[in-house]
Amino acid sequence: MKKSLILALVALFMMRAVFAGEYRFVIIPKVVHPWFDKVNEGAVEAAEILTKETGNKFTIDYRAPQTADVVTQNEILERAIATRPTGIAIDLLDPDGNRAVLEEAINQGISVIIFDSEAPEGMDLTTVGNDFAMQAAVASERLAKLLNYEGEVAIIQGVPTAPNHRIRAEAHREVFAKYPKMTLVAEGVDNDDIETAQKEAAAIISAHPNLRGMVACDAAGPVGIGIAIKEANKVGQVILVGLDDLNQLIELINEGVCESSSSTKPKMQGYWSVLAMWQKSLGVNMPLRIDTGVVIVTKEMAKNYTGF
Repeated sequence: MKKSLILALVALFMMRAVFAGEYRFVIIPKVVHPWFDKVNEGAVEAAEILTKETGNKFTIDYRAPQTADVVTQNEILERAIATRPTGIAIDLLDPDGNRAVLEEAINQGISVIIFDSEAPEGMDLTTVGNDFAMQAAVASERLAKLLNYEGEVAIIQGVPTAPNHRIRAEAHREVFAKYPKMTLVAEGVDNDDIETAQKEAAAIISAHPNLRGMVACDAAGPVGIGIAIKEANKVGQVILVGLDDLNQLIELINEGVCESSSSTKPKMQGYWSVLAMWQKSLGVNMPLRIDTGVVIVTKEMAKNYTGF
């Protein structure tokens, strides 16, 4: 082998050694939840690809609160900051309540990314997710059309302080308010918990015998609603247009309990959150929003659905 080629290879190896390093990214969701498990899957996939392609070591540190509580989430965030990770991606439960701890992370030079939420006002942080108002409007407009734009409807909210859940609830209300023959008769709060959503939906169905349709603002909501509809023997009488793509919801679509779902792409959100944290850690000028889009999951799609 020529001496010049040997020297070039040695130089390349030395450069690789100099630039090789370790990147650790913390993912903090709202709560322990199967939707966020999919986010974590996408994050791990991104880390594996980056490790393979760059020669550096990329690891994911997933830390989920047991309950959807902003104090608990902030405690997890503070503990994560203390470990000095390269970046933190967080789905905010309460932007005002999270602000001070987020500022602490930024002041320590940690790359902070928001996913599936909105950044606190005045904080120019990159957000990874979708248009929440559009996602909800797609679901409620679909329901309105299925009901021929008339009848009683209800909304199950998620965590009221969570920006994405609040925005979706507002969008649902705006759609229903457009149609004079549609009446929003009830709203429930499930705090992104399937069992709570089931109880809330059951109470609404019982209290409103003429109810014709329901929508949700979070991933747990439509699963709980679907179970309540089945228990009340109201399949076909109360039409459900869901949100997101939990496995339980896909089953409900296949069974005909849920007509369809307006879904985010959780794996994609996890994947792009990692890429965004990495790029930000390198000093790249970042966009304020990375839109991962929405997909409508119909019964035809649900047969072989693998998620995004």
